[in-house]
Amino acid sequence: MSTLIFGHKNPDTDSVTSAIAFSHLKNKLGFDTKPCVLGDIRKEAEFVLDYFKLAHPTFIKDVKTQVKDLNFNKISGVNPNSSILSAYKTMEASNLKTLPIVDNNHKLLGIVTMKDIAMNLVNGNIDCLNTTLSNIASDLNGDILINSNDIVNGKLSIIAFYYKTIQGTLSDKDIIIVGDRYDVIEHAIESKVQLIILTGDNEIPEKYLNLAKENSVSIVRVPNDTYSTSKLIHQCNFVSSIMNSDIVKFEECDYIDDVKEDILHTHYRHYPVIDSNNSFLGFLGRDHLLNPKKKQVILVDHNEEAQSVDGLNQAELLEIIDHHKIGGISTSSPINFRNMTVGSTCTIVYTMFKENNIEIPFEIAGVLISGILSDTLLFRSPTTTDVDKAAVENLNKILNLDIEKYAMEMFKSGTSLDGFSIKEIVNMDFKEFNLEGLKTGIGQVFTLDIDSIFNKKDEFLNYINDTDYDLCVLAITDIIKEGSYLIYKSEDKLISKAFNVEASQGVFVDGVVSRKKQLVPNLTEAIKSSK
Repeated sequence: MSTLIFGHKNPDTDSVTSAIAFSHLKNKLGFDTKPCVLGDIRKEAEFVLDYFKLAHPTFIKDVKTQVKDLNFNKISGVNPNSSILSAYKTMEASNLKTLPIVDNNHKLLGIVTMKDIAMNLVNGNIDCLNTTLSNIASDLNGDILINSNDIVNGKLSIIAFYYKTIQGTLSDKDIIIVGDRYDVIEHAIESKVQLIILTGDNEIPEKYLNLAKENSVSIVRVPNDTYSTSKLIHQCNFVSSIMNSDIVKFEECDYIDDVKEDILHTHYRHYPVIDSNNSFLGFLGRDHLLNPKKKQVILVDHNEEAQSVDGLNQAELLEIIDHHKIGGISTSSPINFRNMTVGSTCTIVYTMFKENNIEIPFEIAGVLISGILSDTLLFRSPTTTDVDKAAVENLNKILNLDIEKYAMEMFKSGTSLDGFSIKEIVNMDFKEFNLEGLKTGIGQVFTLDIDSIFNKKDEFLNYINDTDYDLCVLAITDIIKEGSYLIYKSEDKLISKAFNVEASQGVFVDGVVSRKKQLVPNLTEAIKSSK
């Protein structure tokens, strides 16, 4: 199972590109990883991926433990037209108590258990046989002498009487078991029975074979005597005749928490596992739930549980690569944690490429430089460091981009808000924090079209006020003016104190472009001083 590498919810460009680049690095170092995202990829990141011709990372909803994460028993099923005896032999050879019945496309039809087979021996219908000549010949080690119709479905009789005694009693609905009683055989053929099972491995004169062909009567010769054959013949029936189709089954994507609840209220030993197309995958037992294998994950560009994937506490966290403040994630064992005071997670990933002496291919250099330019706002953000600038300079030796032109094309592509709803814009890059005990949400949107926001300022304010956050701020960042307009759910005096402005809805705060380095710490200090 691949280790999943992903950034925070509402993934921005740095989050997406660092996941892709770090996955490439880890794979070059011999690991099996896959880049993922927790939400829709925004236009800016789409521009980058299209520009450098890279596939979108896999979307994941959560990392909760699922049935597919368990080491359940992988076994093959049998066709419903297999015989009961062949199913039993399969179970005995593999030491199985339960066997899946599947069609030719491996779709699950039902199951059969050893108990079902035993109960059929006791309570099964001994008067009927529904199977194929092939099953009979295989199960009884016989030979098909005449095959008029491979399907056999009729009334079963063992003929031990004088042939005149049975005159007028046989028809095309009958299947008879008989020894070398040629008078009975001739009469049965003339009565056009479905099938004659000839016991004792005796030869049958050619004239009877020809007569059987003329009357479309099948003949199977078996080596056992009549008594032994009669004991086994019922086990030649289709296994579907004793199959259970009303069963409790689980899909591979079902969550273990839900599965446990269902198993708790049932008493079965084995539960079939299927995929979304009802194809059989294996059997799940109670013992498989005792020590489930967790998904392995690596976080980039975040380290707070509220910003991360649902079910993170059910996964095995291996590593964190981030450039934000350290949040509240805890682990049960030591992990690799790389946290640096730089402007972009991609800067850290670039540094790790160099430390490991791994060559950076063109497209990976492209996503790395894009993540840095995006998160530092082309070095306009106060989070920018000389390390970020040096990384961009070295990466561009691979790319030969016009940095200013490329960055503005990227920003322009990413800042268009056409077609987005109020909710989508607010949550486009939204993160949750606990600031001095206050449940706080801070959204940030970068745009070159400020009017598109302010034309709907009241609608944005209504949406923010309806959230359950104690404090909620939407920062509309103008890349060109290098500042942000604020729409907020807060007392004006807190905003005034935090940003040294005369607070009002839509107030412009010059120089404030970073959530991490300005919005969060300024609000935190303002809350502290207000207490």
